[in-house]
Amino acid sequence: MNPGGIDIIRIVSGASYMVQFVLLLLLFFSVTSWAIILIKWYYMRRAFRESGDFMEIFWESRDLSVAYKEARLLDGSPIARVFTIGYMNLKKLGGQVGGKSAGEAGGSLSEKFSGIDNVKRSLRRSINTEVTRMTQMVPFLATAGNTTPFIGLFGTVWGIMESFHSIGLSGSASLAVVAPGISEALVATAAGLGVAIPSVIAFNYFMQRIRVMESELQSFMADFLNIIEMDILPAKGSR
Repeated sequence: MNPGGIDIIRIVSGASYMVQFVLLLLLFFSVTSWAIILIKWYYMRRAFRESGDFMEIFWESRDLSVAYKEARLLDGSPIARVFTIGYMNLKKLGGQVGGKSAGEAGGSLSEKFSGIDNVKRSLRRSINTEVTRMTQMVPFLATAGNTTPFIGLFGTVWGIMESFHSIGLSGSASLAVVAPGISEALVATAAGLGVAIPSVIAFNYFMQRIRVMESELQSFMADFLNIIEMDILPAKGSR
């Protein structure tokens, strides 16, 4: 190790047990946070990519059954999963939307309105499920970003307390005696900040992407319901 550099391993190994425990706790937060960051980054990247592919298929398909078959293959897309749930509930109304409308299958107007309400509720529940799925594990990043600086500060304060206690026992307050103990204590604060900064950045990034996806889900639900109403209730527009 370069004599002019900082030997982190030596500093950590020479620190007190409490400081080492704090550093071990921060290591846990760091490993967990980075695992969540990588998992959610891959998940969100796939969700946006496959959702874009599905939207192209959805608007190009003249028959929703074709879009349904493609949606089954894009299992990483939240929009495709919401469409699948809505389409399956729509099938319960009777008939195939697209080539043959569900309205042609018979049934009173009140029954058709009731069926559409059921589809709306299923779409809302599905969107809530998708938002919950996207936000899973993300709050841990906020917890890490908020707490790890204080955990590191606790380790620093404890280390400085022990340093001053050692100074009192030795009766010497020279820089050579004080500096090593304080440098060991400050490592905990640096480690806490090292965990908190990427966690906060990742949390803000993922929450922004989740809000964008939730907005796209709401827009898709509105468009999908408009298509259903025009197909199931063809007489509604003529009144």
